[in-house]
Amino acid sequence: MAEAAAQSPARPDLARAWRDAAFAGLLTFGLFLPLIGFDTVQNIRNELVLETRWPLLLAMVALVAGLRFLHSVVIAPALASRRWRFSLPAPLKAAVVRFAKPATFAFVIVYPVLAVLLFGSGASKWIDNFGIQILIYVLLGWGLNIVVGLAGLLDLGYVAFYAIGAYTVALLGKSFDLSFWMLLPLAGILAAFWGVLLGFPVLRLRGDYLAVVTLAFGEIIRMVLINWVPVTNGYAGVSGIPRPTLFGIAFNASPDGFAARVGLEFSPLHRLLYLYYIVLAAVFITAVVIARLRKLPIGRAWEALREDEVACRALGINTTTTKLTAFAVGAMFGGFAGAFFATRQGFISPESFTFQESALVLAIVVLGGMGSQLGVVLAAIAMIGGFELFRGLDQYRMLVFGFAMVLLMIWRPRGLIGHRAPTVYLERSQAISSDLVKEGHG
Repeated sequence: MAEAAAQSPARPDLARAWRDAAFAGLLTFGLFLPLIGFDTVQNIRNELVLETRWPLLLAMVALVAGLRFLHSVVIAPALASRRWRFSLPAPLKAAVVRFAKPATFAFVIVYPVLAVLLFGSGASKWIDNFGIQILIYVLLGWGLNIVVGLAGLLDLGYVAFYAIGAYTVALLGKSFDLSFWMLLPLAGILAAFWGVLLGFPVLRLRGDYLAVVTLAFGEIIRMVLINWVPVTNGYAGVSGIPRPTLFGIAFNASPDGFAARVGLEFSPLHRLLYLYYIVLAAVFITAVVIARLRKLPIGRAWEALREDEVACRALGINTTTTKLTAFAVGAMFGGFAGAFFATRQGFISPESFTFQESALVLAIVVLGGMGSQLGVVLAAIAMIGGFELFRGLDQYRMLVFGFAMVLLMIWRPRGLIGHRAPTVYLERSQAISSDLVKEGHG
């Protein structure tokens, strides 16, 4: 009888559910009143007029209150009784584990072709915004993941290395007429050099102090780009950035271009397809390099530094070298991403490298799960792809994404991929569940 009582679902307290729903509705009304309840519009006399949107505000309040009531009456009792346990059958789970990676690789390879077949001339948006842009942010996320996720060094100025890589390609390519393939490694090398320069002053800093210094570094780089007008052209930006070529063949409409040589009608899709596969190859190479680095002594030193710097020193690990290599390698991948961004846009300006970009990349790393490469990919797809899908809803886009991020941090406080996969193991690799590990330990 005791077992039956333990397995029976908990009865909801309707009075408490109504109180919670009323409180949630009242709180929503207070928060959304200045954001949604009032709107300023410009009339025909160019005067700002305050208008009200009570139906929309009341609809939002009712929606939140209803969801809170539903949670109290249905979802919370079901979770308390553990009736919502879902697990795939063993054969289906084995098939998913076996074919997930090959299917994913096949999809990302044929994705541009599918976009062209489905959307025709309108496929450029899907290849550029939902393909190349997401891959660039995956590169940025993996670079910052080395610094923040593996080494545990909070960097709020990562956009500086992104800008260094982009301006390296733009300025050197325009001034010295160098090809993109010569500029790409230079972008990574110069970004790594500046990463080492940033690493030296912050060797003794951790936590909030490190965050403030790196934030200042990012702002210093942006102000230099704005005010060094003879070199960077200031707010006017830099145009005429070299595009990638295929063995010296440019993807343009000239008689010597790729389309004319192959016998095809010129289309901007050719350049986008080529750039997509270049960035995709860079992402694959980066994934392999980071996976190998994590298994090397330097990668293990990064993870040890993240857990306890004092213990690292006691074990004889050179924390100076460990920090500098983390900054340098992470900055190098940021420089590569900046090079691809510059050649994708064809024009760059300091407005593309604000603190908001650093915050966005940091959000990708944190929401994906610090230290997880797969989590960074999933978070980049969700955030960057979601921003593009909701681009038409400029007024509510940030509200929706803020609400989604709050729900995610409640549901998965350690990110989408919250487990720890050890890089060193005796017989077989076994992930450590996030339920068994406290935040900042293990």
